[in-house]
Amino acid sequence: MDYEKYMREALALAREAAEAGEVPVGCVIADASGRVIGRGRNRREERGDATAHAEIEAIREAGAALGSWRLEGCTLFVTLEPCPMCAGAIINARVPSLVFGAADGVSGSCGSVIDLFFERYGHSPSVRGGVLAEESAALLREFFGALR
Repeated sequence: MDYEKYMREALALAREAAEAGEVPVGCVIADASGRVIGRGRNRREERGDATAHAEIEAIREAGAALGSWRLEGCTLFVTLEPCPMCAGAIINARVPSLVFGAADGVSGSCGSVIDLFFERYGHSPSVRGGVLAEESAALLREFFGALR
């Protein structure tokens, strides 16, 4: 699977989020055949909803596409290391593979602050971080730099 291809699509969604005044995080979910079945970007400000993260949006869309909450055989690509809420959603959706871009030293839950996938839950995905990390981090730096 071409990780960079999917991460570039997630980065495009992150740019859309930034243009809308949202923290620039984007996410796509591909099924086992490589077809993108879920897309999401941050929409917390737009929706006034603390749970409106890119991963949650993409998981909901992928579940609807599959007709199941179990996202078995899928890979989730996200531009920023998931937070605890999103890591929990990944566990609950049974996503077998996670690929992320930039590490998150503030709330990253795949190793930066804590590794929730190392805990003894009923499911633990494989994790690969650092895919197009510099591009992902640059978007975040630009966004937060403009706010200062």
